Amino acid sequence: MHVGFLGLGALGTPMAAHLVGRGPLTVWNRTGARAAEFAATPREAAAADVVITCFGTSADVASLLDGPDGLLAGLRRGALLIDCTSGDPTTSRRIAARLAARGVAFADAPVSGGTNGAEAGTLTVMVGADADTFARARPVLAAFGKRVDHVGPVGAGDALKAVNNALLAANILAVGEGMTALVKAGVAPRRALDVINASSGRSFVSETLVPERVLTGAWPRTFRLALLDKDVRIAADLMADTGVSGPVVELCSSLLGAARAELGEAADYLDPIRLTERQAGVEIRE
Repeated sequence: MHVGFLGLGALGTPMAAHLVGRGPLTVWNRTGARAAEFAATPREAAAADVVITCFGTSADVASLLDGPDGLLAGLRRGALLIDCTSGDPTTSRRIAARLAARGVAFADAPVSGGTNGAEAGTLTVMVGADADTFARARPVLAAFGKRVDHVGPVGAGDALKAVNNALLAANILAVGEGMTALVKAGVAPRRALDVINASSGRSFVSETLVPERVLTGAWPRTFRLALLDKDVRIAADLMADTGVSGPVVELCSSLLGAARAELGEAADYLDPIRLTERQAGVEIRE
C-alpha cells in the first residue's frame, strides 16, 4: 500500500517513521528541509492509496486542497484521506464533503499520547468516519496507534479529542492552583501529591505530569500551550454548537488564552502552573 504523509511536525515525524518499510511512502512538509529526503508537493504526496495529514489546525489541511499542486489535484478516486490533525468537526465535515464529491473517503483521526507515544507507536487514535472507511483506515493507523477506536461519524474524532484536551486543561489549571495554595499553607508538595493520588482528586496531571515535570523542575517542552488553547476553544465551540451549557470549558478557554498572551507562543502546556507559582511567589518543588 502506497501511503502519502503530509505534516512532519513533532508528532508527524515519528508517526511517519512507523510507516517506513511497510510499503512506498511519500512525505511532504511545509518546511521543505524536513522533507528533503522524499521531496514532494502536496499533489505528489496525494498520489497514493492512503494519504495522512497531521497539522496544527483543520484550516491548515483545508488550505492544501486547492491549486495545481494541491491535494485535490493529486488524490485519485477510491483513495482515502486520514486527517490526524487535532481539528474542528465543522471543517472536517466540509473537507469530507468535498472529497466525497470526487470519490475520495475521509476520516478524522486525531491522536493522543504526545511525542513519547508517537515515538513508541502507542498513540490513542480517535476516528470519525463511516464503518467501511474505518475498516480501511484501521490497519494504517495501527502502525503508530496502540488503541484505534471508531468513535462516530466524520467530526466525532475531532470532537472527542477537543473535549479530552479540555478536561486535561481543567486539570492542569486546578492542580496548579490547588498545589500552589497548599505550598503556601505549609504542606510539602510531595506529601500533598501522595495523599491526593490516593484519594478522589487524583488525575493524570497529579499522578504523572506534576511529579515528573513540576516537582523536579524539569519542565520539558513537549506540547505547546498555543495548541492546547486551540483545542479547548474547539471544545467551547462544540458546547455552543450542541446547545450544551459549558461554563467550565469557557472559563478554561479564557484562562488559557490569557496565559498564552502572557507567556507567548513558545510556552509549554504546563507553563500556566509556572504562571500561578509566579503570581503566588512560591514554587511547587521537592
